[in-house]
Amino acid sequence: MKILIELFISFFKVGAFSFGGGYAMLPLLEKEVIKTHGWMTPTEFVDIFAISEMTPGPIAVNSATFLGYKMAGILGSIVATLAVIMPSFIVVSLLFASLVKFKNSPYVDWIFKGIRPIVLGLILAAGITVAQTSLGSIKSILIGILLFYLVTFKDFNPIWGIVLAGTLGIIFY
Repeated sequence: MKILIELFISFFKVGAFSFGGGYAMLPLLEKEVIKTHGWMTPTEFVDIFAISEMTPGPIAVNSATFLGYKMAGILGSIVATLAVIMPSFIVVSLLFASLVKFKNSPYVDWIFKGIRPIVLGLILAAGITVAQTSLGSIKSILIGILLFYLVTFKDFNPIWGIVLAGTLGIIFY
């Protein structure tokens, strides 16, 4: 029962204080699951993140589901998933009428303009964390550069990029 409470509290915090989606939540999630609780290693964290990104659905929900299952089975995945989505559900439910009423307000616009740089910083922090853990060899770095180039500059389909990266991983490792 203790692990379920810890999962709920940790993922509720992640859901409550992560603005900007799945990538922005990674630094807080990393702190909770690796540094605070020691539920997984940095390598396992990156693996969970990779699986969450490839699986249909939001990264935060997928990460919570996978980690909850790892820690406490099906009940753990349910608790962690509900905890990570609950803050957004509560906030959106409470603020919906206000946001519709004030959607043209310059104050609301200023608030969102202030939040955007924070989201960018959180996404960059997540990218650095993932890069430090994932790019352990020159082969990994070259695969990462190749896929970045293809997807960013050559309009290569990211799904085929995942397939290509997996194939190159099989070949090189």
